[in-house]
Amino acid sequence: MPFTASFWSASDPLTTLAISPARVENLGRQCGRWWEREFLLPDFDLFRDLARAERPVASLSRATNGQLGRSVRYRELHRELGYGDELRAVFRSGDAAWGFVSLWREDGQRPFSAAEERLVAELSAPIAEAFRRAALLQATGSPASAEAPGLLVFNQHGVLESFNEQAQAWLRELPPTSLHDPDGCGVAIPTGIRSVVAVAHAIAAGVERGAARARIHGRSGRWLVIHAFPLHGAQDEASKTAVVIEPAKASEIAPIIVEAYDLGPREQQITRMIARGLTTAQIAQQLFLSQHTVRDYVKSVFEKVGVSSRGELVARLFAEHYAEPLRDSVVAAPECEPHMPGS
Repeated sequence: MPFTASFWSASDPLTTLAISPARVENLGRQCGRWWEREFLLPDFDLFRDLARAERPVASLSRATNGQLGRSVRYRELHRELGYGDELRAVFRSGDAAWGFVSLWREDGQRPFSAAEERLVAELSAPIAEAFRRAALLQATGSPASAEAPGLLVFNQHGVLESFNEQAQAWLRELPPTSLHDPDGCGVAIPTGIRSVVAVAHAIAAGVERGAARARIHGRSGRWLVIHAFPLHGAQDEASKTAVVIEPAKASEIAPIIVEAYDLGPREQQITRMIARGLTTAQIAQQLFLSQHTVRDYVKSVFEKVGVSSRGELVARLFAEHYAEPLRDSVVAAPECEPHMPGS
């Protein structure tokens, strides 16, 4: 299926924000502008909408009935790059979005067809599973350290103005995005940071709610968390955004690990009870299930996690992956509540 330009990225399954790895092809130096339009402006086929859609794939031509000019990002960005139709897809496994892609064709080329949309839709789940398994393999980082957080300050246009010494070290820890370019301070800003800054701008503008944050897997194997906060200055001073990079706490990692092992709500609940030392009979009594049903759930958990005993299960999920926070948060994992991508 031919295309001229593309953007590929893994995503945080709890927020749909872009995380590494990411790849950009033939988009030039437009990352900042692209993310601003994704989060600040209403438009067709936003990733957060596709993550909840019945079919997580859509072409801009079909969504606009062939009138691409109805799209803000087409008018303000794609047209000046010489691109026409755009095909977007979210790589989804169950309710969790593990990545996404945008594909473009040049103006004047034929739009993406319905058959091509179906093809990408069929690939959504297999690609999501590949991202999910990669997250599982990567979810072995060391516990959060006492290292100082990095601080970066961006102006109202999303351009980096200043940063502390620790930020430079954390930026070296973040995987670079292919073709990402230096910012105003001569520092290359990865896609994960740009997307979080864009969300912070949207929150400040009242377009989005919640927190601007993302978890990113670093080069050394540890998980990092990125927070962005609008800064309030003098009355006439243009707003700025502070970005903090620091090692992820255990509570930040636990939900990703639960998703990566693909444990369902009941499996998560039973895993928590096993970690607390409850017997099969005690679990069955508390959950109003038969002991036979509980044993079936336990067997399924063992197969998914790759262990053969309760002791190995506790060691794998809790000793290796931050025991206390996973025990505390497993019940509140996404399957237990309506999944709200982008919140």
